[in-house]
Formats: sequence, structure tokens, C-alpha cells
Amino acid sequence: MILAVEKKDFQSLFDALSSENYQIIGPAVDNSAMIYDEISGVDGLPVGYTDEQDGGKYRLVKSDREAYFDYVVGQHTWKRYLYPPDKKLFDLKLKGNGFEVIDNKHEIPKRAFIGMRACEIEAIRVQDMILLDGPYKDADYEKCRRNIFIVAVNCARPGGTCFCTSMGTGPKAKNGFDLAITEVFEDNDHYFLIESGTKSGENIMKNVKGREAGEKQIQAAERIMKEAEGRMGRKLETEGIKELLYRNFENPRWDEVANRCLSCGNCTLVCPTCFCVNIKDISGLEGDSAQRLRKWDSCFTLAHSYIYGGSVRTSAKSRYRQWLTHKLASWIDQFGMSGCVGCGRCITWCPVGIDITEEARAIRESERKGKVSASNEE
Repeated sequence: MILAVEKKDFQSLFDALSSENYQIIGPAVDNSAMIYDEISGVDGLPVGYTDEQDGGKYRLVKSDREAYFDYVVGQHTWKRYLYPPDKKLFDLKLKGNGFEVIDNKHEIPKRAFIGMRACEIEAIRVQDMILLDGPYKDADYEKCRRNIFIVAVNCARPGGTCFCTSMGTGPKAKNGFDLAITEVFEDNDHYFLIESGTKSGENIMKNVKGREAGEKQIQAAERIMKEAEGRMGRKLETEGIKELLYRNFENPRWDEVANRCLSCGNCTLVCPTCFCVNIKDISGLEGDSAQRLRKWDSCFTLAHSYIYGGSVRTSAKSRYRQWLTHKLASWIDQFGMSGCVGCGRCITWCPVGIDITEEARAIRESERKGKVSASNEE
């Protein structure tokens, strides 16, 4: 069943989640940017805002309508709640002739993620494949993941750097959610269509104020999704992209992008699928204690590829090539899927506006031109 919920009754969704003791995490405005934070209801949402995004540009501005979800994604990802950027793994305390390991056990609350986009749901699926279903399961990730209730929001207004249709990940959420929302403006009506995707979602919907959606309302939502598909800010040609990048390891384009790349690692920090970490051990000054910490890492740092004797990737060229080739090519060999979901964050939050879709297009075009030139010479 699809439920039609009027604007005045939308708070009932939050109330239903709170009654089940969920900590509600959703989009909120902070320092002129959209972040994910704890909210209690509709008053915490960035109502009436939209975002302007381009290469190296992000602006949160007032919208032309009082929509609740007229923006897409900011610099935050849901990964920060499932796979935190800083985490203490355990403490060591001196005990007799040895050390006692004290696990960093803490209660993980039930959380409801409200406002998750289709590309972000796919990103969590990618993380699940690696951290849950892979050969090395992350126990902390598993604890966080099983306590999550996902409320997806279908994108009606894609951003300037979005290319989820190219990756087959959006703009409409097709699975992986407990509830999915489509916000509709039509003939001065403002309402939400809510669809359940799991038994847990159906149970929450029982306490949401609404009525069964009619055919006209369902068609309006489908029309919004169709229009959104044609308004992507970017496009990526994915046909044969793995083989393309493998063939072009020494393409001159890598030198061109390296002249712009700052190796700052922003693209990896805002990416919803990157999972590289660094492990640090810190000893107490008195020598009777120590702790082990896990922190997000980036393949753009010189230390990331360090082995005894030095780093393997010493140039910006080699590091950028490693990142892009891993995302769009070798990730497929490792995990059977792409490492990119088309959210566009790496484009928006790159200080110099390097565009992953443009770099892939340029490499493809240079190869095509090379084939044409060789054919003409013959």
C-alpha cells in the first residue's frame, strides 16, 4: 500500500518513529550547508531550501517553494554513523606480567535515517558487501547496521553534479529501504506519498496519519521521477569503462589532472563508499596503558601507500589515477560492482572542481581520436 500524507500530518511519521524509541537522524542546516544531525520533527528539516552545486561550488539557497526535501546531498554521508571517522577500538591496561584488553563496548541506539537518497542506499549496499559480506566482517559496523531504519526520499530536483541515472542508482529508490517518500506539489496541493519496503516499515505506517493514495496521486509521483531522470547535472558513459581505464594507464590526461589536483583527499572524505582507514596505537606516558584507534584515511596521502623504504605512489598523478581507476574499474574486479554511486559529492567538494565524469570522458575521447588518427594514417 502507498499512503498519501498531507503536509499538516507529516509530523505523525516522526512521532511514530519516536514512539518506537528511534533516534531520528535527518537533514538539517548548519553554517549555510546541509548536514545530517539528530532532529525531532519537521521543524528540524531545511524547509524551503534548495542547493546549487557545480565543480568546486556549493550553495544552500532559499527555494521558490516551501518544500521539505528540495535539496540533494551535502558533504556529510550516512557512513559517519555506520563507520565513524574516529573510533577507539580498545584499551590495554598493565595487569601482572601482561596486559588486559578492554573492549570499547558502548550501547548503539536504534536510529532512523530520514532523507536518504537512492544513491546513498546503494552506497550502503556497497559498504555492506565489503564490511558485512566480505571475508573480513567488521563487527562494529554490523552492530550499527542492524539498528538502522531507513526512510528514503526520492529525488525530485537532482543537483548540478548528480549522475545517478548513469550509474543505475536513482533518482527513485527501488529497494533497500523501510519507507520511501515522494514529495508532491500539484495544483496547489502539497503532500507526501509513503511506500513501505519492509515489515518494519509497514508497522510504522500503521501509526502515520494518511489515506491510501489514489491513482492520480501515484501518477503524479511517477511523473516527477520521470522528469528528474532527465535533469541530471552530469552524465558518465559506463559502457566498457573498466577496460577503458586499464588500457589507458599511461594516458597524458593523468598528467593534466595532476597539475590541478591538490591531493587534499576531499573527494575520498565526502565519498559514501570509501572505506580506507589507518590504525594508530598510542601508549601512555607511564608505560602501563595503551589504546588502539581507527581513523578514516585517504589514498591521496603520501603515507597511504607507504611500505618499508618509502611510498609506492609518490606523485599526485599516481594517486589520482589510483583513486579514479579503483572507483570505476578495479573495484568491479574486487567486489563485483562499481565503487561510484553517482552522488556527485567528489565533484562539488573538490576545491579546484576536478570532475570524475569529465576525466573519464576525456580519456575515452582521447582514445577515440587516437583510433581515428591511426585509421587516417593507414
